[in-house]
Amino acid sequence: MTVEPLSRRQLFERAQRRKSTLIAAASTSLIVLLVVVLIPKMPRWDRVRQSFFNAERFKDSFPRLLHAFVLDIKIFAWSVPFIVVLALLVAITRNSRSPALFPLRALAIAYTDIMRGVPVLLWIYLIGFGVPGLGMDRPWNSPLLWGSVALVLTYAAYVAEVFRAGIDGVHESQRAAARSLGLSNMQSLRFVVLPQAIRKVIPPLMNDLVSLQKDVALVSLIGPVEILRQAGIDKSKFANFTPYLAAAAIFLLLTIPLTRTTDWLIERERRRTSGTRVR
Repeated sequence: MTVEPLSRRQLFERAQRRKSTLIAAASTSLIVLLVVVLIPKMPRWDRVRQSFFNAERFKDSFPRLLHAFVLDIKIFAWSVPFIVVLALLVAITRNSRSPALFPLRALAIAYTDIMRGVPVLLWIYLIGFGVPGLGMDRPWNSPLLWGSVALVLTYAAYVAEVFRAGIDGVHESQRAAARSLGLSNMQSLRFVVLPQAIRKVIPPLMNDLVSLQKDVALVSLIGPVEILRQAGIDKSKFANFTPYLAAAAIFLLLTIPLTRTTDWLIERERRRTSGTRVR
């Protein structure tokens, strides 16, 4: 098996990548060295280290925070399917072309404008405290339930715009080709447009899921004891902020792999659509 020799351009690009990697490694090492050397020289570094980087408090709080984080994962897991389904319905409604569906289209536009125009935290307060205030019986007065509903309604508005952008990104010729084959508008949407649109929006959709995993912690502000609230309890008990640092570390254990997966999906889509290969 013969190996084709690299062209001059490929050799040049490889040399440039190697040079860039060396420069990046050197600059990163320099910054890390400066941080390690200079921060301990700050006047009150000992107090900050004791308040935020206490190894004993970290070790003591970590198991409780990890146990509380299970609730965050549960909220995330049961919210995602509802978000995707509702967002897809809203996106399809906004892209409908039938005059008879104008009232639904106007309602979908108003929904996305209103839900995206108000902060997530405010919706959690309004829905999480407002609906149980109607005096419903258990379990329908649970703050956990209505906090999750607030997240679903808010994020569905954002994700609907992602889906709508994907649908709009499918060339009109695809619809025309589907109609020429005898497919109805709904069949064209189901079998031709949506498969292409969803494949295009997977990377930005992953970004929204990463944000959702972090915003799940906001539900704790209306009562449920998840990781953020547990960190606050431990902080008050020990008069130390290290539990918040432990909670941040637990979030990073999940969000960093999700973020890197998103980057990989974006790069794969870029290579697929541009027709280039990275050696």
